[in-house]
Amino acid sequence: MVIIAADDERLTLEGLISSIKKALPGAQVHGFRSSAEALDFARENRCDLAFLDIEMPGINGLQMARALKETNPKVNLLFVTGYTEYAMDAFDLQATAYIHKPVTVEAIRKELGALRFPVEEAQPKPLRVRTFGNFEVYCGETPLHFQYSKTKELFAYLIDRKGSMCNINEAAGVLWPEDDQDHTSYLKNLRTDLMQEFREHGCEDALIRQRGCIGIALDKVECDYYVFLGDYPKHKYLYQGEYMSQYSWAEFTNATLQNMR
Repeated sequence: MVIIAADDERLTLEGLISSIKKALPGAQVHGFRSSAEALDFARENRCDLAFLDIEMPGINGLQMARALKETNPKVNLLFVTGYTEYAMDAFDLQATAYIHKPVTVEAIRKELGALRFPVEEAQPKPLRVRTFGNFEVYCGETPLHFQYSKTKELFAYLIDRKGSMCNINEAAGVLWPEDDQDHTSYLKNLRTDLMQEFREHGCEDALIRQRGCIGIALDKVECDYYVFLGDYPKHKYLYQGEYMSQYSWAEFTNATLQNMR
């Protein structure tokens, strides 16, 4: 489920986004303090729900709602406001809800049960990976923690390879670029650590294992890097100049991404 939230007040927007994420943990929530930026995003991306403040500078929430309906007639509109005089205008636009500030998780959950246009949810992928900025791995909303820091780096490199298989020698050259020691035994420990953590979270099928090699199953991983590459420039907003910032070997991919901007 893709959701946009628009409010020109920073703290109010942050609180709204927090409540939405608690009510809908698996949703993609995109916040905007500018109506124009929210509309630009909606014109380029499917949007299921829109939480809109009515009193906004420039294009107000009602005007934004009309523009959203032109882009997607089945977008669910939920107006968030401290005023009551706009209620009739909101429902003339077939709004799902008119929620008073401050917005609570309970209020959002209540209105989600009466959406005007039901949202068909795609089957979520077991693993969620963030590469833009620092590299992080989640199962749902739960961050994964490995026994060794190099385990996380190994998985990061597998993500960077986009499904290509990686053998032990190649992995050693990346993880220990200036070290001639034999790391075969340590790499086996990293591989075991990776499998155990994934198995505990029910996502071990995200790894592909062959004799002496390991890779990832792309259809089991939700990754911002893959979304960006899959439909550029539609998703160019995802990349803000940083890619797996904690790993020096990722600078080569980051340079390629910089050239695409």
